[in-house]
Amino acid sequence: SDGYTTPLDVNNNALSLFLAAFVFSATAQIKTPAPSPSQKIEQKVGLTDVTLEYSRPGMKGRTIFGDLIPFDKIWRTGANQNTKITFSTDVTIGGKALKKGTYAVYTKPGEQTWDVIFYSDATNWGNPKKWDEMKVTAQVKVNVQRMPMKIETFTMTFDNVTNNSAILGLIWENVYVAVKFETPTDALVSKQIKAIMNGPSAKDYYAAAAYYLEAEKDIKKAQTWIDKAVEMTSKKPRYWYLRRQSLIHAKAGNKKGAIKAAQESIKYAEKAGNTNYVKMNEVSLKEWSTK
Repeated sequence: SDGYTTPLDVNNNALSLFLAAFVFSATAQIKTPAPSPSQKIEQKVGLTDVTLEYSRPGMKGRTIFGDLIPFDKIWRTGANQNTKITFSTDVTIGGKALKKGTYAVYTKPGEQTWDVIFYSDATNWGNPKKWDEMKVTAQVKVNVQRMPMKIETFTMTFDNVTNNSAILGLIWENVYVAVKFETPTDALVSKQIKAIMNGPSAKDYYAAAAYYLEAEKDIKKAQTWIDKAVEMTSKKPRYWYLRRQSLIHAKAGNKKGAIKAAQESIKYAEKAGNTNYVKMNEVSLKEWSTK
């Protein structure tokens, strides 16, 4: 450059500065701490996964219960969006069965007791605009326990965790309340033990036989397994099991057994209104009758 600036250069420089300022103003964002930071806790209780999501307001020199949070009024139990708890299995709270899923946790604080409410609609920002009693899936009354010190930040905990239960704790100011919930651990474990000790289910035998047929593995084993599956479901015959039995017997060289299974499959497929299975079996019967 010869050091001489043309009007065009001045215009270009001004345009560049304008664009840079525009881009900066459009993209720059100042991040500051949230007044009530969020927290997510995951806890295993027996075989149940429990997830808790809530926001944590602070005391900040204020009187909380009976002032900032009035007694005997529904509280969102935290700040911002409603507090959410998710159970991966059915649980029991206060003697009431609660289906697996996500619930909002609302409370009604009192001087001596709190009502803790599990609400089926967990999509509200704070309290629902209109409270719906039909969405209250469980409600328990718990006693207030006074803390020997003040807790600045609202805190929720999982306490006294065992194989079959835990306590959902709520702590703020000088108050602690505890809600016990129970999980079906024993029933879940017992079901697994029974299933394993009783050996493979009809579904297991069917799946193994189907795989051996498709993978062209030991057809005699497949024949044994599919016969076992059909036998185990004889009180409520399944036409798709019988269809697979007919194919396996045919491949194993047992034409008589294949024809019988196909005829049975047609019978139950017709009762179920499944014309596709009826047609498939009829095609196979025609094929086997010509051999």
